[in-house]
Amino acid sequence: TVFKEINDWWRHNRAIGRTSILFAYALGKAQRLLCGLDPSIGPIGVHGAVDQLLPYYRAAGRPIPETVKAGAETCAQLKGRGLIIAPGSAQNTPWIRRFAPASLAFASGWMLVRGRRRWRALDRGFVISDHVDWQGILDTVEASEATRVGVTHGYAPPLVRWLQTD
Repeated sequence: TVFKEINDWWRHNRAIGRTSILFAYALGKAQRLLCGLDPSIGPIGVHGAVDQLLPYYRAAGRPIPETVKAGAETCAQLKGRGLIIAPGSAQNTPWIRRFAPASLAFASGWMLVRGRRRWRALDRGFVISDHVDWQGILDTVEASEATRVGVTHGYAPPLVRWLQTD
């Protein structure tokens, strides 16, 4: 469903001559998004931070479509037609301005949080997370029969309390 929304957003932007720029974490999330894009819509560009990781994913057999490194040399190819995946740190930089006019979006589980899209001044937010939910964590711990669990991220104190109760 989310990939259909992303592809529809890109298709709409292309129809009105606007570059689609989708922010995502350069490691993991960007590659997951690339695997869900419809390359028949137009050219797909990637920021250098994403580009440098693609050979490893392709070598591992991930179905990543053909991409071009988004920059001055490929600007004409991407501007108004393409979708570019870039890390959020590229927002409001001179690098990104060369692709204007553009529609900006972010793909993250954080897009589920109310007001997050406005806070980042985005046109769209796509809810897609690589993190397991509460029940998924509990199911994994139970299925693994782990006697010791390390908790390092997120809402660690409530999870530790829950795991320590019988």
